[in-house]
Amino acid sequence: MKFNRKGLTDQELIDFYTAILRPRLIEEKMLIALRQGRISKWFSGYGQEAISVGAALAMDSDEFMLPMHRNLGIFTTRKIPLYRLFSQFQGKANGFTKGRDRSFHFGSKDHKLVGMISHLGPQMGIADGIALAHKLKKEDKVCLVITGDGGASEGDFHEALNVAAVWKLPVIFLVENNQWGLSTPSHEQFAFKSFVYKAMGYGVKGKSIDGNNLLEVYHSIKEISEEIKKDSVPFILECKTFRMRGHEEASGTKYYPEGIQDEWAEHDPVDNFRAFMINEDIISPDENENLTQGIKQEINAAFEEAFAEEPIVFNPETELADRFAPFDFVERPAGDQKEDRRLVDAIHDALDQSMEAHPNLVIMGQDIAKYGGVFKVTEGLADKYGYDRVRNTPLCESAIVGTGLGLSISGMKAVVEMQFADFVTEGFNQIVNNLAKIHYRWGQNADVVVRMPTGAGVAAGPFHSQSNEAWFTHVPGLKVVYPAFPSDAKGLLISAIEDPNPVLFFEHKALYRSISEPVADNYYNLPIGKAAVVREGNAATIVTYGAAVHWALDLAEEQGLDIEVIDLRSLMPLDEEAILSSVRKTHRALVLTEDTAFGSIANDIAALITEKAFEALDAPVRRCASMDMPVPFAAQLEQGFLAKSRLADTLKELLEY
Repeated sequence: MKFNRKGLTDQELIDFYTAILRPRLIEEKMLIALRQGRISKWFSGYGQEAISVGAALAMDSDEFMLPMHRNLGIFTTRKIPLYRLFSQFQGKANGFTKGRDRSFHFGSKDHKLVGMISHLGPQMGIADGIALAHKLKKEDKVCLVITGDGGASEGDFHEALNVAAVWKLPVIFLVENNQWGLSTPSHEQFAFKSFVYKAMGYGVKGKSIDGNNLLEVYHSIKEISEEIKKDSVPFILECKTFRMRGHEEASGTKYYPEGIQDEWAEHDPVDNFRAFMINEDIISPDENENLTQGIKQEINAAFEEAFAEEPIVFNPETELADRFAPFDFVERPAGDQKEDRRLVDAIHDALDQSMEAHPNLVIMGQDIAKYGGVFKVTEGLADKYGYDRVRNTPLCESAIVGTGLGLSISGMKAVVEMQFADFVTEGFNQIVNNLAKIHYRWGQNADVVVRMPTGAGVAAGPFHSQSNEAWFTHVPGLKVVYPAFPSDAKGLLISAIEDPNPVLFFEHKALYRSISEPVADNYYNLPIGKAAVVREGNAATIVTYGAAVHWALDLAEEQGLDIEVIDLRSLMPLDEEAILSSVRKTHRALVLTEDTAFGSIANDIAALITEKAFEALDAPVRRCASMDMPVPFAAQLEQGFLAKSRLADTLKELLEY
């Protein structure tokens, strides 16, 4: 292996050698610790260290890197304390995830590192967001994200590359091509010879290098970084290497062709760089031995320090509290000056005033800029605040939600519009596995609001009418808001944007222009997690939300019923006390939802009432939900499907019980 030092001094080369030797010696330590049962799992990067170390040395220390399983050298080169790394590997409280996640599934903003999740691809969208923040702030910085050759088969790779190319974002997409995805060889993953061909397809530059040559990796990334800083364009860098050990140690390598590991052992990045250093008289064999022993002592001391930590004690209050980033709600009262506004107008005003109140807020979505979105909620905002802050996106829901998270990591705020709530399935992984869990895992907040135009009653069929809020109330770490009135929508959306946690904000399409009420002109907020009694009564309580609130109110007025109606407004957190207080007063409860019955939040609310207010009930809790079937298109079929068609009969049965 030939090394081109390109002006690097002897001392710099010694530092480089020290940097690549450290993760190799940790690898050796971890393999022994695994056999001893002192750690439970290990994803080895043995033989791939040149990529991690070369990349970390080439990037500026204040530039974000997003590593993967086999990038131990990035963490060590960024000088993360070894005892904290070993605490992380052992599941101790002093680890970065406090025992809540394994290996390199963590980040550290102090070290400008954002860790992966097991789904491999989503970190690439996050890199887009970090790079977008650099661009908006006019910072002369680059973001580097790593994916494997296997992970590059995922849709996240395409989406993130496409967004970065269209928006000209300063991202280096480093493909660590170790030629195997667990037991699947690359030729069964993709049909092209090099990822450079991918670059051409996206209209960006690409390069393929020897990923085992430390200096080639270093110089290549240095040069690419300087180029990107001038032109602000993404770049695909393929680093060819080989995974010497199993996907993780338990997997083994029996599926490898005979002799392939011996072939690649000749290209070992540490052995070859050591030979270069000694052959060039930069270090002597004795100096190498002293350096090796010194690092081993450092590793052993840090490992034992971590091992000596007391085991974690489960504290339910702490665990539950860490689902969300702290948020001290400061009330901003609604003013007396009001104007009649529809739901669509109130949401528009909330976005408008939030953009003014938060200069670091970016709104993203399909067709939301000049066109104003398919429902015209964002109309005029791009002209007012600029097309950098009100951004049309490609049809890349996963990458855009990831971009929102990347903006949050960079200290900004994001609102992402799903054109229809149904389309959120394309970004589902980012929401439920990244946004929802990131604070619990390593303390990083996700300051992202996902706006969700939802609901039926508009004859839009099965792909534009679903009520999918229960998908998200089931996921700890998400807040779910669902207003029924314009004034609530404005105040709650402003709160959602102020809140540093991820919020799914549902907006019923059929209510956009069908209801109106006086709404305060000023910038005001409402607390998330507080229900409202929108109609008082004594005969029974209807607990509901969204368009169903209006169904309940209309029925009670038409029939002159003494019914109390609770508008939940927020589904997570849920205002349990408001529900239970009303039921204890009326002694009868009906839970009404537009969602289909099985698996809906109505079931949880019914169970809550039964468990905590059973003695106050004069009748079994009733549920009224839409039929367990896809939302049909024809108006007659849709009406029969919706819970509204059965509400009167269900309520009558409850009252007559």
